Amino acid sequence: MSTPPPDAAPDRPAGVYLHVPFCRNKCAYCDFASFSGLEALHGRYVAALLLEIAGVPSDRLASGFDTLFVGGGTPTALPVDALVGLLRICQQRLGVSRTAEVSLEANPGTVSPADLAALRSAGYNRLSLGVQSLRDDELSLLGRIHSAEEAVQAYHWAREAGFANVNLDLIYGLPRQTVPQWRESLERALDLSPDHLSLYALSVEEGTPLEECVARGALPAPDDDAAADMYVLAEDLLERAGYAHYEISNWARRGPDDASPDMPALACRHNLKYWRNEPYLGLGSAAHSYDGRCRRGNVTSPIEYVERVEAGRDPTAEVECRDRDQRMDETMMLGLRLVEGVVYAEFARRFGVELGTVYDAQIAEASEDGLLEVDARGIRLTPRGRLLGNRVFSAFLR
Repeated sequence: MSTPPPDAAPDRPAGVYLHVPFCRNKCAYCDFASFSGLEALHGRYVAALLLEIAGVPSDRLASGFDTLFVGGGTPTALPVDALVGLLRICQQRLGVSRTAEVSLEANPGTVSPADLAALRSAGYNRLSLGVQSLRDDELSLLGRIHSAEEAVQAYHWAREAGFANVNLDLIYGLPRQTVPQWRESLERALDLSPDHLSLYALSVEEGTPLEECVARGALPAPDDDAAADMYVLAEDLLERAGYAHYEISNWARRGPDDASPDMPALACRHNLKYWRNEPYLGLGSAAHSYDGRCRRGNVTSPIEYVERVEAGRDPTAEVECRDRDQRMDETMMLGLRLVEGVVYAEFARRFGVELGTVYDAQIAEASEDGLLEVDARGIRLTPRGRLLGNRVFSAFLR
C-alpha cells in the first residue's frame, strides 16, 4: 500500500494573531479568555508579549506574514503607545509587511478621536468595532459599556481618522429580541455604510452571568426559530444593500476589485486563513497557533503567561497534532463555512486525493437533504445548509 503524499505547502504567507486579554468590564454573555480588573498587569503583559514576539523561532518566519490581527478581550483597553509598539515589533521581528492587513478590535467605549488617529497613523488599517447592538436596551442586557450613540460616534471618529476598512460586530437572537427590533438595529448599522459586517447568533455559554439569568428564569432562553428568521432577514437586507455574503457570519461590501461574487476584496484576509485551515501564529495568553500539522495553545491565565515568559519558560500549555485524515476533515468543516465552499482543485492539490473519493457518502447524503449543492468547481452549503451548518460539519468529522 502506497504512502499518501504529504500535504502540499500553502502558497500564501501566514497570519499573526496577538491576544490582549483585558476588558474594562466582562460582558454578561462572554466566555472568551478575557479579564477585567487586571489593570496593574497591563505593563508586564505587554512586556511579556514583546519578549514572546522577539523569541519566535526563525523557522516560523520562513513563509512571511501578510496579516496581523490584534484581538481580545479589548485591545483598546491598553494605552495607544503599547499598541503601536506591538505593531512595530511585529513589523521588525516578524517581517509583517507594510502592505499587510492589520486589524484591531475595539470597544466603542474605549476609543477617542486622538487614539484612533494615532493608531491609523502607526499602520493599523482595519478596525473592528464591537458594536453588538444599536439599541440601548439590548446593550444593557448584554452588559456593554457603551451606548448606541457612542457606537455611532466611534464609527464616525474611525472614518475621520482615516480608517477605510471598518467592520461592525452585531449579535442577534437575544432573549426577548423580536425580528422588528433586529431589523431596526441592522438597518441603523447599514445606514453607516461599513465595509464589513460580522453577525453572530447569541450563544448562552456555561458559567456566564447570562447563563445564570436564564437558568433561574430571570430571562428566557434565546428562541432558535426567531434567530433563524433574523439570519434570513440579514441575508436579504445585506444582499439588497450591496454586501457579499462570503462566510456564514460575515459580509463585505462589494467593490470593483472583487475577485469573484463569493469572495469580496474587503473580506477579512486574516480570518480567511482560519477558514481555509492555513498556518497562523498566535501570541499572548490563550493564543493558538497552527503550522499545518499541529496546533499549539498558550496558557489561558494572563498572570501565568506573564510569569512563564518572564522566567524564560515556554508559555505553551497544549500541543495537538493532526493526522492526515483529521487535517482533511478540518479542512472540510472550516471550508464549508465559506460561501464559496471547498474547491475540488485546491483540495486535490493539498492532499493528493480527490475530494469525492474521500467524502462521497457524506456529500451524497447532505445533497439529498438539501444542505449541500455540488457543481464542477466544488461543494458549498445551500441557504438551508447555512441554517443547519453544525449538522453538515459534523458529518465530515470521521
